[in-house]
Amino acid sequence: MAPQDSLVFKVRRCEAELVRPARPTPREHKRLSDVDDQEGLRFQIPAIQFYPGDGSGRDPARAIREGLARALVFYYPLAGRLRELPGSRKLVVDCNEEGVLFVEADADVTLDQFGDALQPPFPCLEELIFDVPGSSAVLDAPVLLIQVTRLKCGGFIFTVRLNHAMSDAAGLVQFMTAVGEMAKGADAPSVLPVWQRELLDARDPPRITCTHREYEQVEDTKRTLIPLDDMEHRSFFFGAAQMSALRSRVPPHQRASSTFEVLTACLWRCRTIAIQPDPEEEVRVLCIGNARTKFNPPLPAGYYGNAFAFPVAVTRADKLCQNPLGYALELVKKAKADVTEEYMRSLADLMVLRGRPHFTVVRSFLVSDTTKAGFGNVDFGWGKPVYGGPAKGGVGAIPGVASFYIPFRNREGENGIVVPVCLPAPAMRIFVQELDALLKDPPPSTTTNKSTFVISSL
Repeated sequence: MAPQDSLVFKVRRCEAELVRPARPTPREHKRLSDVDDQEGLRFQIPAIQFYPGDGSGRDPARAIREGLARALVFYYPLAGRLRELPGSRKLVVDCNEEGVLFVEADADVTLDQFGDALQPPFPCLEELIFDVPGSSAVLDAPVLLIQVTRLKCGGFIFTVRLNHAMSDAAGLVQFMTAVGEMAKGADAPSVLPVWQRELLDARDPPRITCTHREYEQVEDTKRTLIPLDDMEHRSFFFGAAQMSALRSRVPPHQRASSTFEVLTACLWRCRTIAIQPDPEEEVRVLCIGNARTKFNPPLPAGYYGNAFAFPVAVTRADKLCQNPLGYALELVKKAKADVTEEYMRSLADLMVLRGRPHFTVVRSFLVSDTTKAGFGNVDFGWGKPVYGGPAKGGVGAIPGVASFYIPFRNREGENGIVVPVCLPAPAMRIFVQELDALLKDPPPSTTTNKSTFVISSL
């Protein structure tokens, strides 16, 4: 197996084509919700799936292309183009059947050659999801770009790039699942899509009833935004031993906290120490929270719009770094608890009243848990992927701000979470030291929890 940092391969691509719905669909304009069209979601987000071959000789590109055309009959807005209404920055979909960009490709590499590289950052990712010229704009461009890359072993890689304003991770997985079902011969998706974006529109009149510090306009007075140059990408694995070691670092009454809460508190603290902000300045962590079940009644099962919030924990850098891990954990738990139906209503109202602002990125760390999104269950007819989920960390063109929690099985067969992290090289060294200390040197009472963690880099 080739080590990840030395794996290089060539990809031969056919010319990109537009796949349109297999049957005529309604020609209309559909408004996005007031949560969908906020500035912080106006970017393209990539996901990647690796599938082994099944020896059948079937062509995955052909099967997926046909399934895609049939699924777009039901998900026809995804074949349209986003427009912005003049004067309001309101986004609408022009359902014009222009189609989804599709690229068929072949790579001179086998799935086994990836070895431990089946986690972000992926080698030659720019070849596996080729940025077709003119395709990456938010407005007047394809909403989806899909590439199916056949491998020498008979397996294949499915990559997709989505305009985030259209859907969140749950909505994307719902659509991918529909493509798989249609590729396998179904007459209709098992979960029918629901548009109903008005469910997350602002009230009339709009009124902000909750505190939304995630949208504070913070000036970068100390130039603390992470630079674009000299960035290092690594992934860290957290299994049972690693999580046990982290839990040993918090008071007994906090040890029943969720894996997300404990891990987020740990990474936020280690990352803040690593980037060395001014001790007196505020730092924050934004915890993406799925709000589908927070409504009464819950949002419809087929809803595929953005249905999450960015609840935020805020504190001074010195307090976060000098206090024990339990301090950060309590802040994260309180932030998560903020997300209610009223919070989402207030969020939609804020978007309308304040011009659809971007969430705060200055001294911010954003975490998104995709472990329950379902990427690992998407079946196009070749079974479940050996890896399925985000293709890289980061949010849009902002490096280092975001990390995803991705379900992962390591080479020893242990299930856990892999977390991609992007930092400048000097900060990454400090981050690794801080994390290593938490994982390798638990308190004396929990010495049995000593463990190591997997690092991959590119």
